[in-house]
Amino acid sequence: MRDQGLGSWPARRARMAPEATAVVHDGGSLSYGELAARVTRLAHALRALGVGHGDRVAYLGANHPALAETLFASNVLGAVFVPLNTRLAAPELAFILGDSGATVLVFGAELTDTVDAFRADVEVKHYVEVGSAYEELLANAPDDPLDETVGLDEVCMIQYTSGTSGRPKGVMLTHANIAWNCFNILLDVDIASDDVALVVAPMFHTAALNTVFLPGFLKGGTSVLMRGFAPERVLDVIAEHRVTRMFGVPAMYQAMARSSRWATADLSSIRILMCAAAPVPKALIHTYQDRGLTFLQAYGLTETAPAALGLRAPDSIRKAGSAGTPCFFTDVRVVRPDLTDVAPGEVGEVIIAGLNVMKGYWQWPEATKDAFVEESWFRSGDAATVDEEGYVTIVDRIKDMYISGGENVYPAEVEQLLYQHPAVAECAVIGVPDERWGEVGRALVVPRAGADVSPDDIMDSLSGRLARYKLPKSVVLVDALPRNATGKILKARLRSQYGSLSDRGAEEA
Repeated sequence: MRDQGLGSWPARRARMAPEATAVVHDGGSLSYGELAARVTRLAHALRALGVGHGDRVAYLGANHPALAETLFASNVLGAVFVPLNTRLAAPELAFILGDSGATVLVFGAELTDTVDAFRADVEVKHYVEVGSAYEELLANAPDDPLDETVGLDEVCMIQYTSGTSGRPKGVMLTHANIAWNCFNILLDVDIASDDVALVVAPMFHTAALNTVFLPGFLKGGTSVLMRGFAPERVLDVIAEHRVTRMFGVPAMYQAMARSSRWATADLSSIRILMCAAAPVPKALIHTYQDRGLTFLQAYGLTETAPAALGLRAPDSIRKAGSAGTPCFFTDVRVVRPDLTDVAPGEVGEVIIAGLNVMKGYWQWPEATKDAFVEESWFRSGDAATVDEEGYVTIVDRIKDMYISGGENVYPAEVEQLLYQHPAVAECAVIGVPDERWGEVGRALVVPRAGADVSPDDIMDSLSGRLARYKLPKSVVLVDALPRNATGKILKARLRSQYGSLSDRGAEEA
């Protein structure tokens, strides 16, 4: 094969184990041989629509085998895959489609109304709806192998950042970036060929696609695709399919642990649970460890494809709360503003270098240049500490830090303690203006169902456990916290909504 990229993976897997189950979805399944044949037909169909080397093919839809097929088929042709966030509004999707220059959009039938809302605003040439139209396209396409020359240094996919503030940026990940990321995961997580991975986080996100589905595919395991997250259904699927591996964000694991069935759920098949995308409360980690489960925190970004740090199973209890040490093929440093390494316990910024680090931002050379220091080190924007053994603990986003009385306060440290309160289901801390101290903390708290708790109760629970300048000066009880599609709390929205309330108003909100 001249194809060195991801497009060749289905055929390479099929020639090793064609009968092995590749994906399970909605009561059906596809073997590696069947999937490879469908990918070949779809590649022919896309080529007939005019897709060629370097063109962009977008996908909008919930987790589905068609997403994986579109990724691989695009790559067979040397084209670039663009997964779209299903929770974005029509104007946001129109921007990304226009920015990427996608010529074909494959989309789920459940999003037909959304697609209709932006059709007139984009220059997409062809729309393919997953369902009868998609299947007809495959049925009418040839099945003879294609052998396009695709190099590892070519762009494989453009994954857009969540765009919680400012313009979304298209992260260009090469075939080599994705491959080396998979190697990192295979070495750190010890994935077996008989693993059954539950893919319930959205596959348009780098974690679900690049750390769960693709490493498992490369190894020859089975991926169980769920359209969306529902805690009760996840517990059922784990037991039904004997799931061995799963990734989730903290909010997902919190919801599962709050289920009335948590104590009796059959989790005996689980070997590894991975959690990332936000600082993980230690109380949550212990909840899973108390069930005898190996719960691993990891760290990465879309720009690093994403694996950068990992906590391995032998250290999962001893170093609970840490994101671990650098992945095998990745280097990570925590530095001061002058780029010198921090001392143990000192807070600095995480910078990352390695073969999994992005090629750059799509059509945005200025942002690409600003994202790197010393040429090859990517600036994460995340604050962290390193202990004497080299284990990194993510403290917070640097932009979420606030300064109170001249002292830096990282909200995640306060949130860790708030989560230990039995009445707190979810929480977030923001900095708000203060005439005396410049800024002070404000805690937004979602109480557990049925809990009788007041702002004063929550404030009292923190007394004596943190330096006084770190203590929130007010508490807001709220029904829910705004999150993006990957589960990250939208701090900017919270600052806009609650950042100007008086302390009195905050306590009564």
